[in-house]
Amino acid sequence: QVQLVESGGGLVQAGGSLRLSCAASGRTFSSYGMGWFRQAPGKEREFVAAISRSGGSMNYAGSVKGRFTISRENAKNTMYLQMNSLKPEDTAVYYCAATQQVGVTTREYPYAYWGQGTQVTVSS
Repeated sequence: QVQLVESGGGLVQAGGSLRLSCAASGRTFSSYGMGWFRQAPGKEREFVAAISRSGGSMNYAGSVKGRFTISRENAKNTMYLQMNSLKPEDTAVYYCAATQQVGVTTREYPYAYWGQGTQVTVSS
């Protein structure tokens, strides 16, 4: 099992930046593919970005491509989401998730482990 804790959320003006972190427990972090998802008020949770076990492959939702960067440091059991050029429509609770599925996973159901989420609010 792995436990996940997100941090780094907050309130930022449009055009600003935030970096989210996802800290994982255990010594097998490198065995998990990782992803970020978000849920805005009144909407379903949606995929944001995913990264493979080694960090060599990434995938992004079209709405964040070119603005967000996913990365991981396996030695620190931590994954990151650098968010630049933030827009009000990026406002949501952001969740990190872990899957034992090989490769880059963009769908929710293979992710067995989820954090509690961190709020990101972008003001216009």
